[in-house]
Amino acid sequence: MVANGWVATRPGCRNRGVYRGNRMRIAIDGPAGAGKSTVARAVADALGWEYLDSGAMYRAAALNGSEHTDIRFDGGRVLADGEDVTEAIRTPAVTAAASQLAGDPEKRKVLIAAQRALVSQGDWVIEGRDAATGIAPDAEVKVFLTASPQERARRRAAQEGRPVEEVQREQAARDAADDTLGRSVLTPAPGAVEIDTTGLSLDEVVRRVADLA
Repeated sequence: MVANGWVATRPGCRNRGVYRGNRMRIAIDGPAGAGKSTVARAVADALGWEYLDSGAMYRAAALNGSEHTDIRFDGGRVLADGEDVTEAIRTPAVTAAASQLAGDPEKRKVLIAAQRALVSQGDWVIEGRDAATGIAPDAEVKVFLTASPQERARRRAAQEGRPVEEVQREQAARDAADDTLGRSVLTPAPGAVEIDTTGLSLDEVVRRVADLA
């Protein structure tokens, strides 16, 4: 995967001169169901940057049972050891297994190292529950997306065709579990801009994030 040639210091960049080097990274994190994946993908498309779905890497590794799985992204598809697992990693069972894998400090180190290497050059929108605290704590722009628990559950339930109450219970349990792993998923990273997406359209959120670049 090769990042494009657009750099933060080129003419026309709104924050030209503010950031160092030839790369720009927007790290987006926040609690489950806040819309991180949807927003991050849309921001990357709007800016013409690369997009890293770090959660997909945990899911793919969990599905294959190894943090050493060769994980690649190709045209929006997720490949694990050469096999397309884009749909297979989105089941509740894999979600639970990915959270368990992420809770192992040694296994998490392996995946974070791979993610850091991937975003070391070029312009990236990085999405994940520890994007701004683990993967890119020195990101040029850090965003903490959040929403009310009810709104987060409603969105995920609509995506998965499940009862809102059931999803809300799962999200609360996942947030509580992940927040005990030294990842601070319920607290914005130092210097992060907090955006509450409750009641906002996707376009409104994307515009707010993109305007920070």
